[in-house]
Amino acid sequence: MIKPLGTRVVVEPSEAETMTAGGLYIPDNAKEKPQQGKVVAAGPGSKDEPMEVKVGDVVLYGKYSGTEVTVEGKKYLIVKQSDILATL
Repeated sequence: MIKPLGTRVVVEPSEAETMTAGGLYIPDNAKEKPQQGKVVAAGPGSKDEPMEVKVGDVVLYGKYSGTEVTVEGKKYLIVKQSDILATL
């Protein structure tokens, strides 16, 4: 498993919507990049910036923030805590 350093957080992105509210299927190339996910690991924080999120939190993050990584076939996103916009 990934162990983030400092104030970084590992997020497992939610799946993109596959169907519209009207019942139409969305093709893979037209799906929006998800901006919500579940925290699976969090760094220890720093003296200046303690960690405000914890493992298990569902968070919203910026559309183009973080670095995508694939570990054992699963996609994860590593983001800085400051890139997290809110918790749900």
